[in-house]
Amino acid sequence: MNMFVIDNAIWIRLGSFAGIFLLMAVWEIAAPRRVLRTPKGARWFNNLSITALNSLVGRFIFPLQAAALALVAQERGLGLFHYLNVPSLPAGVLSIVLLDLAIYLQHVVFHRVRVFWYFHGMHHTDLDIDVTTGARFHPVEIVLSLLIKMGIIVLLGTPAWSFVAFEVLLNATSMFNHSNISIGTAVDRVLRLIVVTPDMHRVHHSVIIGEHDSNFGFNLPWWDRLFHTYKGQPRDGHRDMVIGLANFRDPKRLGLVRLILLPFLERKKF
Repeated sequence: MNMFVIDNAIWIRLGSFAGIFLLMAVWEIAAPRRVLRTPKGARWFNNLSITALNSLVGRFIFPLQAAALALVAQERGLGLFHYLNVPSLPAGVLSIVLLDLAIYLQHVVFHRVRVFWYFHGMHHTDLDIDVTTGARFHPVEIVLSLLIKMGIIVLLGTPAWSFVAFEVLLNATSMFNHSNISIGTAVDRVLRLIVVTPDMHRVHHSVIIGEHDSNFGFNLPWWDRLFHTYKGQPRDGHRDMVIGLANFRDPKRLGLVRLILLPFLERKKF
């Protein structure tokens, strides 16, 4: 199973990305949560171009896939789960949960440590939030995040299949919870007990500091409640809240090249 996952990891991730993206994009058209305030064409070009760039950067810098690293760790008996002889299924499930906790903690650190915020802040400069925002991350942040995940893989002895499953889940939930879709208040109330919903995560993209320093979870919603970073609703309501950062309001100054250079050119604004 591990070898099949490694041999097909790219296609598994690409197929799941395309499928979830298409589903969310159609859903946004059929049942939008809020009226977007900026032209979709330019935003989508920027966000999807950044997504493509990140894929190329990841493949160029890390020719050894993280899933393959997991297999190497398994063959050499590296990691906590191998040391304790934990079977593959429980080790995989625990790995997914612990990787999700690590991403939550990484997200908190990237907000609170200035040098990391310069790069993560680019994600928050989007003046609207929809399915493409879920893949709009600076290449430096992508590299740092992958290094963190690779370290955890070796530390835990994560099975290769569970890492690929985690990446698919993370990409899917990131697109889902950034999507501009309406799921209904009652459904949202129940769903956010087990997964981060669009209404829950949208609060995190508020221009209000106290709101964008909350709801850091991407996949599981439990960490925000456990660490007291959970905020239920935005002050101004979902339809009227302002998305983005206060110092980055001009869409003409948020083109593709400038977005990549923001952490180096606009540090004083972050």
